[in-house]
Amino acid sequence: MTTTLFYGIAYGWIALASLTFLSLFFVTAPFGRHTSENWGPSINARLGWFLMELPSPLLFSYFFFTGSTAPNKVTLIFWSLWILHYLNRTIIYPLRQRDHNKKMPVMIMGSAIFFNIINGFINGYFLGNYGNLYPETWLSSPIFWIGIMLFLIGMFINIQSDNILLNLRKPGETGYKIPQGGLFKYVSCPNLLGEIIEWIGFAIMVWSLPALSFALWTFANLSPRAIAHHKWYHNKFENYPENRKAVLPFLW
Repeated sequence: MTTTLFYGIAYGWIALASLTFLSLFFVTAPFGRHTSENWGPSINARLGWFLMELPSPLLFSYFFFTGSTAPNKVTLIFWSLWILHYLNRTIIYPLRQRDHNKKMPVMIMGSAIFFNIINGFINGYFLGNYGNLYPETWLSSPIFWIGIMLFLIGMFINIQSDNILLNLRKPGETGYKIPQGGLFKYVSCPNLLGEIIEWIGFAIMVWSLPALSFALWTFANLSPRAIAHHKWYHNKFENYPENRKAVLPFLW
């Protein structure tokens, strides 16, 4: 693949993220608490989550290790962080979900699979074919350390918030509760905020167009969803804390 074609795909992918961002203010993705039977056949949510997340680490790894440049210390760190994130999202997180009967529309699973195919491809292909752009001195650069710190902070916030949500109900309990603790004091969806911070950190650390596209896609997908969650909480609970924002403490 020529460099011009590759970057054309990456810029087109960013343009699609912009359109997706705008559309999600008008259409709420129907899974989780927003699940709807109007979106066609459904699949078990835990299985659907596994299937839709799996293409990203697989394709990222395939293109990373089969590229024209051999992995080096720097790019192997990038690969390891990617796999660490998806080990949690693909396997650990769905296995920890307590409600084994939740459903997910097949359409949503399919669109997520498409997203993860493209995202895994462009990021893995870039690092597998342009890894020579990252000399070992990259590890001592400010952007590397700022990026990796943001990535790890975002991952911590994401996992901590997931833990709070997963432990809201005692065994046998159903229904929804107002989450408390952690950054839930300030925002309705710190789990989504954490993931946004993660991939902003990755984009800074890698400093590439594909990594930037992932950060933009994460924001485009998750910030409208956080706003939808925030509105849902206010409609569901009369005593919902008024001071909480949707996903960013200083916005929404």
